[in-house]
Amino acid sequence: MICWRIQRGGVQMCIRSASYVLFVMAFFASPITANGQETSLVGIYQGSELTVAANHLEQGGYELSGGTKVSFDKWYHSKWIDMRFEMLTQLSDDFGLLWGASTGQHAEKVRIEPGLKLGLILQKRPTPSTTLSLTVSSILGGNLTERPCTADYGAVGGFQTVNCRLAASQLRPADTLKYMENINPSRLKLDLRFRGEF
Repeated sequence: MICWRIQRGGVQMCIRSASYVLFVMAFFASPITANGQETSLVGIYQGSELTVAANHLEQGGYELSGGTKVSFDKWYHSKWIDMRFEMLTQLSDDFGLLWGASTGQHAEKVRIEPGLKLGLILQKRPTPSTTLSLTVSSILGGNLTERPCTADYGAVGGFQTVNCRLAASQLRPADTLKYMENINPSRLKLDLRFRGEF
């Protein structure tokens, strides 16, 4: 997979070829100045902790009673990796709005929903050589959800809804549904930083 490494404003980004067009659009759209407000690109990222969780689900498989091998990869592998971008709209020297969005990703049995990121940055200068900054941000949406399968348990069990990954386990089909993944991203993030120049 091709990876474009770009350095801009001290931020290094790794852009996969599939997302190159979106990167170019965001790169040239920033900074945008309107009514004294400047909007700049903070970063573009591909993948997250939920992407790692989704990738973990595609590991492994099992063998049916007839000897046919079933790989989880065909149900849980996504061709597109969740991509996020973040922008900063500076309203004053000490206050800015942080905002962004993510594309999400999906496979047949797992989905990461698109999400929105909203936040603010407050900055104070206790002395001319020191800076105290507080960043508060929240993510709306972006949940990971797993979908069930319908499995044929023969003349005894018939067709039943089951967790795809546990269809061949010793658990009753209905009990496997309790182990389906439903993960939310970190909803609130607080970042307090102190910087001094010596």
